[in-house]
Amino acid sequence: MGVPDGGGLPDLPDVGTYVVDERGHIVRVSRRAAELLGRAPEELVGRDAHDLLHRDSQGRTLPRARCPMLRAFLGGRTARGDLEWFERGDGSPLATSWLVTPCGLGDGRTGALVLLHRSPSAAAGGWEAAGTAAPLSELDRLALLAETTTRLTSTLDTEEALRRLERLVVPRLADWAVVDLITEEDEVWRTAVVGHEGGALVRREDLEGPLPPVVPDSPMPLSRALRGAASALTGPDAYEVAPDSGVAVVQRALFRATGMHSAAIAPIRGLREVLGALTLGRSAQPVAFGAAELSLLDDIARRAGLALDNARLYQRQRRVAETMQRHLLPQLPGVPGLEMTARYVPAPQASQVGGDWYDAFVLPDGATALVIGDVVGHDLDAAAGMAQIRNMLRAYAWSEGEPPGAVVDRLDRAVPHIAEASVATLVLGRAEPLDGGGWRLRWVNAGHPPPLLVTHDGKTRFLDEGHSPLLGTGLVPGRSDAVAALPPLSTLVLYTDGLVESPGHSIDEGLLRLRQHAAALARRPLGAFCDLLLARVRPSDNDDDVAVLALRIPDGG
Repeated sequence: MGVPDGGGLPDLPDVGTYVVDERGHIVRVSRRAAELLGRAPEELVGRDAHDLLHRDSQGRTLPRARCPMLRAFLGGRTARGDLEWFERGDGSPLATSWLVTPCGLGDGRTGALVLLHRSPSAAAGGWEAAGTAAPLSELDRLALLAETTTRLTSTLDTEEALRRLERLVVPRLADWAVVDLITEEDEVWRTAVVGHEGGALVRREDLEGPLPPVVPDSPMPLSRALRGAASALTGPDAYEVAPDSGVAVVQRALFRATGMHSAAIAPIRGLREVLGALTLGRSAQPVAFGAAELSLLDDIARRAGLALDNARLYQRQRRVAETMQRHLLPQLPGVPGLEMTARYVPAPQASQVGGDWYDAFVLPDGATALVIGDVVGHDLDAAAGMAQIRNMLRAYAWSEGEPPGAVVDRLDRAVPHIAEASVATLVLGRAEPLDGGGWRLRWVNAGHPPPLLVTHDGKTRFLDEGHSPLLGTGLVPGRSDAVAALPPLSTLVLYTDGLVESPGHSIDEGLLRLRQHAAALARRPLGAFCDLLLARVRPSDNDDDVAVLALRIPDGG
């Protein structure tokens, strides 16, 4: 079966028709179908028919797996239905009988033709009679609360938690969701104003931003909620009186801009303090909020408060831990003729503190010590152990004047006495200026990924020599140093395993990726070299912190 060419379809008596392509997007629509659906043709063409139109008997978006029309379309077969619900442009329901059948679109493409008309089987008192979603049953209410708890508590990101909250309540309970949060500086921010328009969530950023201070004795519903008072039902009339505060002025503008005729406002409480307020509003749905829905909003806001409280606590701990970690890492020395830079990226999860570190310092004989290391663990113990090992290594390297292997042997004997650092890996190197010009590296590797040497013309070499057991094994074999020349304009890269290894990537894959990208970036400025190397090489599923220390040799030594 084919369809006529052109942008529209012929009208049939009391029957609307539209055509969807292979993706389910409307490509042609008849005048009668547009009238039935209460939308202009241009509002329909190009839209996903299921997402835009198909609803269940309570006016909620119909899951794709439960949609008989979509199942028939995907199966490439003809099917009909006697009573299905479509959402019209004004949000009101349309009870329809329909038929869907495969058709050709031309140019070898296929789609489906849909015929629909008003259903004579629509029962009085259903969604059509109410003009809005029916009240939730007790089972639906419990299911919504369970979903709210599960979805909000499964993230520790405040913005993601708010996005999930918006999708849970709009349009299931309301046409609008407004979230006002009290910041740690005791300011109030309108964090989200989200509405349901044309079958999709729409954010009104023009209505978001900072709010005026909350007046302590204001009786207005939002001000009371932000002070932690009980939830309340309200409407635009409450804010059409002379405003008693700047908050009331903003609220009046909100009601006018969104067209809300009914709203329910509840405080968002954490364990110790009020975190903000959640407002649900109705504009397209004609039925006002009632006491039962206010009780449901209270339950939702309570769960949102616990989730946001946990997210804030996590973010606060993360900032403290990250600040601590960065203070533990040293400032790089200025060495004439040498260019050095370092990067540290904390683990994306867990405590945000780990045992990865770098260090560089000038030794009494003029050589520059270079260190990269990793204490096993991703917690405060690992960070404390890292700090102790770093300080002991500095002291041994500075005071004894021994080669790297001897310094690390001495450190290895001390590690068992450091309770916070049972096992560690590291590379200790000495960048030594030569009498006749030029530089060389003398190093030892205690169980760590090998340094990478990149020449100016893009040749790469992993410095695999000088390898020995990691620290803390109880084996002290007498480590031997390795020596390599550092050519002019070459770049030496020391790194931790988080750069090249992750649960979904082997270290061999990571080493190859590091080698390829380091070669391609060989002539970039050293800071850009490190930034791009992290962006390109670090695995996307990395769950470890990463430290990188890079050294560039001057031209001509």
